[in-house]
Amino acid sequence: MSIIKYIPIMDTLVNYKKQDFRFDLIAALTVAVVALPQTMAYAMIAGVHPAYGLYAGIVLTIIASSFGSSHQLATGPTNAICLLIAAYMLPFAGSDGFFANLFLLTFLVGAIQLTMGVLRLGSLVNYVSHAVIVGFTAGAGIIIAMGQLNNLMGVKIPSGLSSIGKVVASFQNIGQMNYYAFGVGMFTIAVILICKKINKNLPGALLGVICSVILVMILDLEQYAVKVVGEIPSAIPPLSMPNFTLAAVSDLGAGAAVIAVIGLVEAVAISKAIASKTHQKIDPNQEFIGQGMANIGGAFFSSIAGSGSFTRSAITYQNGGKTRLTGVLVGLIILVVLVFFAPYARYIPNASLAGVIMLVAYSMIDKVALKKVLTTNRNDALVLLITMLTTVFARHLENAIYAGVAISLLLYLKDSGIASVKTLEPVRGSDGRFVEQTVDGQDTSISILQLEGNLYFGSSADLDKKLSDSYSNSKVFLIRFKGVSMIDITALEVIEAFINRGLEDEKRVILSGITPKILNMLDKMHIIDHVGKENIFMEDDEVFATSGKALDEASSFVRNVSYKTEERTVRT
Repeated sequence: MSIIKYIPIMDTLVNYKKQDFRFDLIAALTVAVVALPQTMAYAMIAGVHPAYGLYAGIVLTIIASSFGSSHQLATGPTNAICLLIAAYMLPFAGSDGFFANLFLLTFLVGAIQLTMGVLRLGSLVNYVSHAVIVGFTAGAGIIIAMGQLNNLMGVKIPSGLSSIGKVVASFQNIGQMNYYAFGVGMFTIAVILICKKINKNLPGALLGVICSVILVMILDLEQYAVKVVGEIPSAIPPLSMPNFTLAAVSDLGAGAAVIAVIGLVEAVAISKAIASKTHQKIDPNQEFIGQGMANIGGAFFSSIAGSGSFTRSAITYQNGGKTRLTGVLVGLIILVVLVFFAPYARYIPNASLAGVIMLVAYSMIDKVALKKVLTTNRNDALVLLITMLTTVFARHLENAIYAGVAISLLLYLKDSGIASVKTLEPVRGSDGRFVEQTVDGQDTSISILQLEGNLYFGSSADLDKKLSDSYSNSKVFLIRFKGVSMIDITALEVIEAFINRGLEDEKRVILSGITPKILNMLDKMHIIDHVGKENIFMEDDEVFATSGKALDEASSFVRNVSYKTEERTVRT
């Protein structure tokens, strides 16, 4: 049972239902049709031969489906990850050890992900906000499209240029544009768009690539300098050995960490999105392990790093894929296709794949999500714009993620530095329960100060100011802790100073809504000794019950004080 726990595919096979196989097979065939051109196109984004994308589409898909948590998540090369790979492998371009370092990068990504999964750090992905991901994805779509412009135009440009540099160089050499290549690329785009118009389920990308291959073979377009993919080294993913040297690990470690985190965020986000419809319970830590095992295994089978693909995962769900066996079947189907049809893959024109990538890049810009983020929350809108612009213009892509996360945290700290302190009027409803009714600071016999949210050192200055502004000539201060689940010593010292000021002025201070955790802290700070145990009202299950009791006590105190004052006046 312990083995089954850590290798989910075994649990799937042990409890597999025969009736599910038909759905898994149909979904796998559909996903494989889409994955074939996609994985090759993504490999080009990464700056390597399309064959390495196919290898990753086989190895990563099988391993991740076997060890991951989600039944529908399709793992393999993705646009954003391949873009990061291209950025981090750029210094090694043209070197003898390029591929050994490329596979080391894949291994390091997997090792980091596996370690995070084993250490159960799945919750860390929550610190990368949705706005950061939307902004990064949109920016990635823009620079991916810019990076493929020269391939679409059939223009030769110097290697090692940035995406913006490629655009500039492409237009500078527009006079050398290969109209045959450009025509093939636009033809592929047209086929894909027409297929979408006819039926969204048609494999437009695959049909576009197949048609372009037929054009190249019939018209012999190679003689017109139309560049093609060329021979695929092997139909079966060949064994490979990463460059395990300290120098290489040092050079690629930081990049691998960024790719690992982005890959995990992608994978978990996609898994949760589909699980919300299938009602499957996703274990982020197991998904970390699945992604890590996939990339580690792929490093020894000539694979580039990958992650969860939203497109292929959505297709898996939409076509009825029931279990993780779907992913295993996808990898096997791609392998079978390569064994029997690899000779024809050499005729795939680069311009055709560029056309596929252009449309993929456009689809990466989630217009609905962009509009939602930009119009819903000003802070999220700022995070999105900064992340997107940094992705497009920054020299290193990881800076976009760092900038997005940093701005998110700064804006959160800015907002969390505001303490919620309300001055309420002592009003009871018709049913006898306490009623919240905000007043504008007028003096009453009983002053109710309501503290809300988490109180910590970051909000202590604002808390001190608001408590000072709320100080009045009231006979009783009733401090109500509403939903205060966390409070640190700095905030407690501010509250203690307010309490001591009230006691020095001979006012009564009552604390209500106190949880056992807060009571323990009040005791250690000796605040209970100053206030008196009779003035501490613990939190009750009934809404407003503790505040009602505290208000009754405060009202009784005010009546007694008033009676004694009147009695002294009569005697005088």
